[in-house]
Amino acid sequence: MSSRNSQANKAAAREKLRAERERQAKKDKARRQVIVAFALLAGLALIGTLSYAIMKFNEPGHWDKAAKAELVKPQNTTGDDGTTVVIGKADAKKTLELYEDSRCPACAGFEQAVGEQVKKDVDAGKYKLQYFGATFIDNGVKGEGSKNALSALGAALNVSPEAFLDYKAALYSKELHPEETVDSFAKDDYLIKVADTVPALKGNAEFKKAVEDGTYDRWAIEMSKAFEKSGVTGTPTLKMDGKKIETPSTPDAFTTAIDEALKG
Repeated sequence: MSSRNSQANKAAAREKLRAERERQAKKDKARRQVIVAFALLAGLALIGTLSYAIMKFNEPGHWDKAAKAELVKPQNTTGDDGTTVVIGKADAKKTLELYEDSRCPACAGFEQAVGEQVKKDVDAGKYKLQYFGATFIDNGVKGEGSKNALSALGAALNVSPEAFLDYKAALYSKELHPEETVDSFAKDDYLIKVADTVPALKGNAEFKKAVEDGTYDRWAIEMSKAFEKSGVTGTPTLKMDGKKIETPSTPDAFTTAIDEALKG
């Protein structure tokens, strides 16, 4: 082979190698561009996801919105915000104030022991009953059940005072009252299940709609504020003429305590 041919072959080989390197460099550049593009898209998607999550986190919750919603007062209430709930005969001279939180286990125990006697006394005109609903357990052990149950009680009160008392008794019943840390009352379907044990509420479409729509959610918040303004710090609490009555645990003890309070 001549030196001229040998040099030509070497030059051709070098050119081929150069061309191959250029092609490979272009491929590598294109690959890097694709990787960068995908990384950019993934970064943008992550930013979008984080932004949405932050927006949802900062978005007002249901009860924050309810606090600013239009106030709908249940029937059978009085007062500017409909938070005065007094049940009983108009000619009854004394009023028993009852402070309760729907999730409160002590309230459940009181209602199971004495609730029927209270209802008999009110029906007999022995005294009127003024109800104050609290929701502080929602803050203590977390949840929404106290507020949601109070709203449902508003829906029952809108039906009638009797439906309200019967529904309150059902919520506190041994069979249906959940443990304090179990937030069953936060679920509308559970509250409706409890209502189905009350003749005036069973199959009551207006009551059911009010519970599911949260018609009285704002009212429940206002009622809770009324409780807080009362200065009472625990439930159940009984008062008559502004004086606290030690919470009795039996119907007889309750009657004795009430009779003493009525004398005062």
